[in-house]
Amino acid sequence: MEKFSHLDEHGNARMVDVSHKQDTERVAIAQAKVRMKPETLGAILSGHVKKGDVLTVAKIAAIMAAKRTSDLIPLCHNINLSHVDAEFEPDIEKGILTIRTIAKCVGKTGVEMEALVAASIAALTVYDMCKAVDRGMVIEEVCLLYKAGGASGEWKK
Repeated sequence: MEKFSHLDEHGNARMVDVSHKQDTERVAIAQAKVRMKPETLGAILSGHVKKGDVLTVAKIAAIMAAKRTSDLIPLCHNINLSHVDAEFEPDIEKGILTIRTIAKCVGKTGVEMEALVAASIAALTVYDMCKAVDRGMVIEEVCLLYKAGGASGEWKK
């Protein structure tokens, strides 16, 4: 059985060969948090950000980014995604917007990177759309929350 590594037997970079693996349903959930001033989060939620509907644009950015993951992460497989979505959970008191993304496919390799890229790009989109009023925003806790499918099975943070 082939060793899963991005290095070949000579130490050179390569894409892992997954052609011998079976197609299975794959799912991954990731999150990112954007810490900001409570009034910035209030403006996002009330639709009073000059650049427009922040959450809708961030959701579209997350979906687009997941679809382009193999263009962004070296040696990452191009995956035919069946579903990508983003949800937002605001905590106005603490000034935290939690972004959760989900990516699904039926394939030979997982969708963890797609979910993580989606969460990261959604957070960066929030930052970009609100930076004029709150340059002190911090993107934090980008992490995988859940994955299922494939030989390694289910994992939960």
